[in-house]
Amino acid sequence: MSNQNQNTRSTEALFEPYTIGNLTLSSRVVMAPMTRGFSPNGVPGPNVAAYYRQRAENGVGLIITEGTLIDHPAATDNPNIPNFHGEAALNGWAEVVRQVHEAGGKIMPQIWHIGMTRPVGAEPNPEALPIGPSGLDLEGNLVTKPMTIDEIKQVIQAYADAAANAKRIGFDGVEIHGAHGYLIDQFLWERTNQRTDEYGGDMLKRARFAIEVVKAVRQAVGPDFPVAIRLSQWKTTQYEAKLADTPEKLGQLLTALSDAGVDIFHCSTRRFWEPEFEGSELNFAGWAKKLTGKTVITVGSVGLDEVFTSLFTQGKGAGHKDIDELLNRLEKHEYDLVAVGRALLADPQWAAKVRDGRFDELEPFTPESLNTLV
Repeated sequence: MSNQNQNTRSTEALFEPYTIGNLTLSSRVVMAPMTRGFSPNGVPGPNVAAYYRQRAENGVGLIITEGTLIDHPAATDNPNIPNFHGEAALNGWAEVVRQVHEAGGKIMPQIWHIGMTRPVGAEPNPEALPIGPSGLDLEGNLVTKPMTIDEIKQVIQAYADAAANAKRIGFDGVEIHGAHGYLIDQFLWERTNQRTDEYGGDMLKRARFAIEVVKAVRQAVGPDFPVAIRLSQWKTTQYEAKLADTPEKLGQLLTALSDAGVDIFHCSTRRFWEPEFEGSELNFAGWAKKLTGKTVITVGSVGLDEVFTSLFTQGKGAGHKDIDELLNRLEKHEYDLVAVGRALLADPQWAAKVRDGRFDELEPFTPESLNTLV
């Protein structure tokens, strides 16, 4: 699409301040959480701080970090994913916070457990078996035993401890990763949750684990610290999956999470412009806004002409696409904030260039972008 069209369209709505409780963001642009794997032994170093600082210096209102690991031996399958526990990792994150704040930005960690997507025998703790509601992987295969009630309680406490640490070291909020087929989502999804106790059954029973995580996080951080949750219908490798096939079912889930203490719904889709349900143009974030009235973040191929899965299936990068539709929906208050992923990964100055109308200077996303932390 032509840059001329881009240059004549005002991007002002994207750069208006936004306030959530006591937190004011300088713009509506959010850096989406993206797994990078540049934290050896789980410790983020100066390169990680510089990476996030660059985005804060260039028009991003809120940074949501890559997924960071709660304190559980089976939380990951990669020793280069950053921890959110232990003195060394938390000191590293404190420096990230300092740098982002010095640059005028705001930042939340995303706290994460991958659940049953962890292969048996994976590093960094090969003796730790993967955990999940029913011991089933995303294809429905039995891998290990279901989590016990004691294990569930321990993991809920680990989320709460991570949130408390986020507040203690100066973050501006915390995001719970409840999307993409990882642990919390495995409880939400009927294929991976076949429990017959209080943590399984209908939508609200399957949501009990997520609700208890949110309540524990809220209790750990108090009433005024922003709590976000990232949700998706789709799962990693299961892109047609749905938690809710009607607005009514979605409303059940979102209302319960809202009541538990969620301030912000981060609604993950692969293409932000696609309607969530037949009969309405609203996307997932739009429905979350309509159903809860809470702050919502939209995400999904913002500014790019290819979805992220084309990278893995075809080795393809992505070129630029205008953001007129994004701006139209933002101006209609379909959503409040806009998360940008690969476009910001490829170009730390993406937000500043869009703000200033310098569309012809935007860097394309390439597969090579994943190999460096800049």
